[in-house]
Amino acid sequence: MIKNNSNSKIIISPSILSADFTNLERDIKSIEAAGADWVHIDVMDGHFVPNITIGIPVVKSIRKITDLPLDVHLMIENPDKYVDDFIRAGADILTIHYEAGVNSVSMNTEDLLNKIKSYGVKAGLSIKPKTPPEEIKKYISIADLILVMTVEPGFGGQKFMPECAEKLPYIKSLQKEGQYLQVDGGINTETAKNCIEKGANSLVAGNYIFNNKDRKSAILSLR
Repeated sequence: MIKNNSNSKIIISPSILSADFTNLERDIKSIEAAGADWVHIDVMDGHFVPNITIGIPVVKSIRKITDLPLDVHLMIENPDKYVDDFIRAGADILTIHYEAGVNSVSMNTEDLLNKIKSYGVKAGLSIKPKTPPEEIKKYISIADLILVMTVEPGFGGQKFMPECAEKLPYIKSLQKEGQYLQVDGGINTETAKNCIEKGANSLVAGNYIFNNKDRKSAILSLR
C-alpha cells in the first residue's frame, strides 16, 4: 500500500530496465535493502516506442518477491486493453501515456485514469519530451502522478534533456497536495537536483543506481 505523499520526502523508484535480468530477484532485493521506495517497471511493446521489454507475467512474478509498490509505466499502444491485467498482476501505480490516447479511437484518457483509480491503484499520466504540459492541463488534477519523460522513451542510458525539466513548475502549480510529479531519464545527482528544485518529488533512475556498487549511497545521493 502507498501512503499519501506529504511532499516532504523524495520518492526514489529504481528502473529495473537497468537491472540484471538473469538475477532480477537479487537486484530487486538489493534496491529494497538500499532504501528504494518503489520499483519502476518499464513495459514497452515495440510499437509505441522502438523497444520491447516485459509484460504481465513478469510483473506478476515481481509482485511475489517484493513488498515495495510496483510503479508500472505502460509505454504501449491501446493501454485501455491491458490495465485490468496489469492491476491483477500487482501494479500499485499504473502510468499510461497521454500520447497513446491522442492516437487511439477507443481510449478516453480521463475515463481510463478514473478506471485505474477505481481499483484503488494510483493512476499516472506520462508525457514525452515533445509534448507541451499545457496539453494535459485538464488531467493534472485527476491523475495521482504526472510523469515527465526527460529522454525519449524506449531505451535506458540516454542523456538528460534539460528543456524537459522546464515543464515541471507549470505542472506543479496545478497539482493538489499529495500528488506526485515524477521524472524519468538521465537522472543522476546533478539532474536530480535540477528536477527537485523545479518541483519533482519522485525520481526514476536506472543506470545511476544499478551500475553503482553502493546502491544505498546512490539512492541517498539522489535525495
